Amino acid sequence: MTVHRSAERRATPTVRVGKVPVGSCHPIVVQSMTNTDTEDAAATARQVAALSRAGSELVRITVNTEAAAAAVPDICERLEQMACRVPLIGDFHYNGHRLLELYPECARLLAKYRINPGNVGFGKKRDDQFSSIIELAIRYEKPVRIGVNWGSLDQALLARLMDDNARLDEPQAADVVMREALVVSALENAEQAEKLGLAHDRIILSCKVSAVQDLISVYRSLAGRCDYPLHLGLTEAGMGSKGIVSSTAAMSVLLQEGIGDTIRVSLTPEPDQPRTDEVIVAQEILQTMGLRAFTPMVTACPGCGRTTSTFFQSLASEVTAYVRQRMPEWKQQRRGVEDMSLAVMGCVVNGPGESRHADIGISLPGTGEAPVAPVFIDGKKALTLRGDKLTHEFLDLIENYVADHYPAIGSDRGSQD
Repeated sequence: MTVHRSAERRATPTVRVGKVPVGSCHPIVVQSMTNTDTEDAAATARQVAALSRAGSELVRITVNTEAAAAAVPDICERLEQMACRVPLIGDFHYNGHRLLELYPECARLLAKYRINPGNVGFGKKRDDQFSSIIELAIRYEKPVRIGVNWGSLDQALLARLMDDNARLDEPQAADVVMREALVVSALENAEQAEKLGLAHDRIILSCKVSAVQDLISVYRSLAGRCDYPLHLGLTEAGMGSKGIVSSTAAMSVLLQEGIGDTIRVSLTPEPDQPRTDEVIVAQEILQTMGLRAFTPMVTACPGCGRTTSTFFQSLASEVTAYVRQRMPEWKQQRRGVEDMSLAVMGCVVNGPGESRHADIGISLPGTGEAPVAPVFIDGKKALTLRGDKLTHEFLDLIENYVADHYPAIGSDRGSQD
């Protein structure tokens, strides 16, 4: 697991979610969430396994009914049969206290509980139901994420802060008070959980909103007032490029400031698009920032009037898909392969230069150029490819490079690295 240190992380305790450590001295963790009906154990297990294969290190599932809670052991058994051991997080709203009490196997098998203080209970029942969940977390030795959401903020807390604000000589704007209410809710509930006996290193906090600037403001405030590990993510990022851009813009600012220990990109899936897209985007945010490495990076030019052929585009797409497909096996077999860099360039202007900067790069002929493609390996021109088998031959070169340059895990060479 490669970790890069381009940003100094804020210091936090280590919270263990199953076997995954979360905190400042550990890699930032990629998390995702299923959108299947948890009562359908087979469908949920399949999606959890797909998210895990894509690189999600924690997966959250909705536990909203008795049937969903009863399905958790079946889901876990199915995942074990698939050799998928990703920690599962239970997402509880309204009735979590009752479900965890009624279904002890669900409570035992989940690696973490996520609760929202805004809807864990209402009125006089709120404190009792919150306490019940915390006491169950203590009984089963589980960490808890106290996740505050803009759309379900504790209304009693908000009213209290609004009243306090109204009494000031110079009251603040309502949106400022709402951001403060998010932070106060997270901190007060964490304090309450600790008073009930939950260890300090069993708590993770989040304060999610949907607007980029609000998220940055809230997390800066939260990070400055506690040392709990923080889970980053917009509540609803949106669909397609909007969701990707807003998630990247918000989280990149915070990550560069050392804020954030787990991240989730909450993309709205487009029809027929895989749920795993949110995992890939989260990985690419971390990797392009130099904070972690997950899979070989492919540099490709955008194309211009010199590249009227679309072949370099299809080759770049095939190379990207190929390395993602191969990465699960490479990761099990070869140490450090996630750091490999590849380049697929479309013409002679920047092609040779970019190719030399990559571990393996190919410079395809632009419009009017000779129909040959020089390949550069470790900065030196190694050979020239041409013809119908070019794609296959370039992929073979990548496989050979992996075999020759990255030690087998468990080998003598690997144990010395």
